[in-house]
Amino acid sequence: MIDISRKTRLLAWLAATPFLIVVFLFELAPLLAVAANSIFSEDALSGANYLEILTSRFYLGSFKVSFAISIATALIALVVALPATLVLRRMPGRVQQFVVICSNIGANFTGFPLAFAFVIMLGVSGSFTLLLQRIGLLQGFNIYSTSGLVIVYSYFQILFAILLVLPSLAAITPEIEEAAYLIGASRFSFWRRIGLPILAPSLLGAFLLLFANAMGTYATAWALVGGSANVVTIRIGELTAGDVFSDPNMADALAMLLVISLIVPIVVQQVFLKDRQGDA
Repeated sequence: MIDISRKTRLLAWLAATPFLIVVFLFELAPLLAVAANSIFSEDALSGANYLEILTSRFYLGSFKVSFAISIATALIALVVALPATLVLRRMPGRVQQFVVICSNIGANFTGFPLAFAFVIMLGVSGSFTLLLQRIGLLQGFNIYSTSGLVIVYSYFQILFAILLVLPSLAAITPEIEEAAYLIGASRFSFWRRIGLPILAPSLLGAFLLLFANAMGTYATAWALVGGSANVVTIRIGELTAGDVFSDPNMADALAMLLVISLIVPIVVQQVFLKDRQGDA
């Protein structure tokens, strides 16, 4: 007679089989194919692609620019989203639901439509650009630059951060706040000693997701600046579909290094959380 727990596990695996097949076909299999193609150069097994990337100032510069944009926009998003969600948490449920729906829509409003919208508003002849220049508040600004990418990325990063941070605030219950205030804690000391330490793991996880979201953005960057910005995703796109400098194997090597650069922070976060739980 089959043990009940064993039968339950068997049914669980059977139920998860369609999902596991989809994950393998659309995530693991493409990743394995990219990894395999990345170690070929001129139809020969070689590590020349990785060696060229790691010794090229051009390719290393693309990672530096991507890291800078991703870190900056992730920090901007958290700095804006945290106080916004603290205010939002005290509002009625319908207001919260409306803001969450709008944030969800806005966070997915990326690519060419988003770039076109910012060009209309902040382009060389954009409506906001002309207005701000007329009153002397915006001089020499160029939306088609790295700083322009930071502004455009920050738009959907902030909305995405609201979706990530709002649920984590449930860890700070009214009872915790009331207990702190009863023993004389000010609002500033509460957040410095109690609130932020409680939210630290969630904020770190949100930062990593925002960082990965910005690192993987391609359509928005390409639509706004084309190939003029030295960003990793644009370099991969040019090597994959370029007419002059097409090199799919080099593109695969860049993609694998991009994946590694995203996996390493996640592993560090998991180790940090495990050590934190062990100390607790």
